Amino acid sequence: MTQTAHDRLLIIDFGSQVTQLIARRLRELNVYCEIHPYQKVTDAFLAEFAPKAVIFSGGPDTVTREGSPRPPQSVYDLGVPILGICYGQQVMMQDLGGRVEGGKISGGGGTAEFGRAWVTPTEDRIDLLSGWFLDAREQVWMSHGDHVAALAPGFAVYGTSPNAPFAITADLERNFFAVQFHPEVHHTPNGKTLYENFVRLAGFDGDWTMAAYREEMVQAIRDQVGDAKVICALSGGVDSSVAAALIHEAIGENLTCVFVDHGLLRLNEAEEVVGMFRDHMNLSVIHAQEQDLFLGELDGVSDPETKRKIIGRLFIDVFQKYADQIEGAAYLAQGTLYPDVIESVSFSGGPSVTIKSHHNVGGLPEKMGLKLVEPLRELFKDEVRALGRELGLPDSFIGRHPFPGPGLAIRCPGEITRDKLEILRKADAVYIDQIRKHGLYDEIWQAFVAILPVRTVGVMGDGRTYDYACALRAVTSVDGMTADYYPFSHDFLGETATRIINEVEGINRVTYDVTSKPPGTIEWE
Repeated sequence: MTQTAHDRLLIIDFGSQVTQLIARRLRELNVYCEIHPYQKVTDAFLAEFAPKAVIFSGGPDTVTREGSPRPPQSVYDLGVPILGICYGQQVMMQDLGGRVEGGKISGGGGTAEFGRAWVTPTEDRIDLLSGWFLDAREQVWMSHGDHVAALAPGFAVYGTSPNAPFAITADLERNFFAVQFHPEVHHTPNGKTLYENFVRLAGFDGDWTMAAYREEMVQAIRDQVGDAKVICALSGGVDSSVAAALIHEAIGENLTCVFVDHGLLRLNEAEEVVGMFRDHMNLSVIHAQEQDLFLGELDGVSDPETKRKIIGRLFIDVFQKYADQIEGAAYLAQGTLYPDVIESVSFSGGPSVTIKSHHNVGGLPEKMGLKLVEPLRELFKDEVRALGRELGLPDSFIGRHPFPGPGLAIRCPGEITRDKLEILRKADAVYIDQIRKHGLYDEIWQAFVAILPVRTVGVMGDGRTYDYACALRAVTSVDGMTADYYPFSHDFLGETATRIINEVEGINRVTYDVTSKPPGTIEWE
């Protein structure tokens, strides 16, 4: 639990894959919040945390199942506003005397509702819905198999949809509110307004800023580390850059950065990153050239999870190697973010489903003898960028597209070879050059090329080719949790494909990936 002087809002996580988006919406409103899984929210926890308001997240379970996730009953006696979302609404109804019926997914006969829906208001209006229903109805995003069949005593209905007659409900006397839809996702366009209304009626002042976070985290790092030495896993991306700058402000020369060149970097990346940090930030940087180690262990490996685990293990080994060379090194710093954590396991051990493992999540093996420093673990990417500006980092650091720790390994589906990596580097460089030339770089969250594990027949001049196909990927996002493909013009795609095929030996076919997240992930593996 983070110690802070700010008023705190507690989000109780019941396992939704988008719980982190609730926190992000609140952080945008300068409200300090923490997510904790329902298993850890005990009576003692509530007394210590002392939330000013509580939000129940969605979740994949059904409240009609014996033993389903529930909050402690004492949460209803805190006397603070509570907002239940989707599964959270159903929990409130079931706990407080209403009734939930299962849909077909959970063995009942009710109607499920997934995707876009329209909510219309009842005659009565409440403060929670100020700024809503300016038109006859509001678009929302539904994702539920069960449904509320009877309201708990004290609740009334304030909005309905075709398959959710209790889409918006409230007990105004106790300041309990519950909605069946997800206001945190962008498919509910006016969702932010609902959160604004909720935190306003809960009495939050909006005093959570990156300036305040910087001050508090610098002191927290000093308190944690003391006089010990810290080594920082530096990749050159915005996360590790901001983490390094923040830790350097806290402990100065006691920080040593280790940049691991694992042979899976983009064209000229190692030289640019190492030079950038040594020259601009005057940090102590070790350039660990470990290409042969990583590529040797990855030889013949094609399974994506196996790749990630090998890379994660080798990162640990490499950092151990250099930590042993630094007298007094007791901590390893990482730029771990909220989205990294939620995609590996639900935050702090909650019930959501693992999507993929991350090489920098999950703690350190005991053999390292190092403790973790993760000053960004509870921040979203846009907050990290704001913190970077607060720390005075140049735009070239802050505006860089994300680059994954496993590097090009997860942009090379199937077996990795040095030849394929070289082809991929050159194609990616052409693609990014095209994006910059067209002035699109800052409009795009992340862009890259993936080399596909197939070869195709082509014709160049009068000759036959049999070379690799590649896929261009570019997405827009604000936090990495959801993403849409970038709508390039056909002229841009055609021009880019022509350049790649003409300038990169080994590729004779170019495709564009138009998959959003979900159902896909941003990276290919």
